[in-house]
Amino acid sequence: QLQLVESGGGLVQTGGSLRLSCAASGRTSLHYAMGWFRQAPGKEREFVAAMSWSSPGIAGITNYADSVKGRFTISRDNAKNTVDLQMNSLKPEDTAIYYCAAGLQTRTVVAGIDNYWGRGTQVTVSS
Repeated sequence: QLQLVESGGGLVQTGGSLRLSCAASGRTSLHYAMGWFRQAPGKEREFVAAMSWSSPGIAGITNYADSVKGRFTISRDNAKNTVDLQMNSLKPEDTAIYYCAAGLQTRTVVAGIDNYWGRGTQVTVSS
């Protein structure tokens, strides 16, 4: 089992920035791909960003939803078992609950299949 806990959500004005963090505990010895999803009110959960396992000298491969490319950056610290999401140039449409996800393969994380999930953190962008 893997437990994921998100932090860093909050209220920010349009154009502002927030940094979300997700801490993993439990079976962290496995090489998990990590990612972020979000769910806005009345909408389905959607993929935001993902990053494959990385190791010294081998950078993780990143994937982003088109809606956040150039504004959001995913990063991970395997020594700390954390994955962060730096969100810049935030827009009201970015308002959602953001969920951390982990899985054994990047493609399944991106697809939202067989993931471990955190409980989410609220991000609200005011206009």
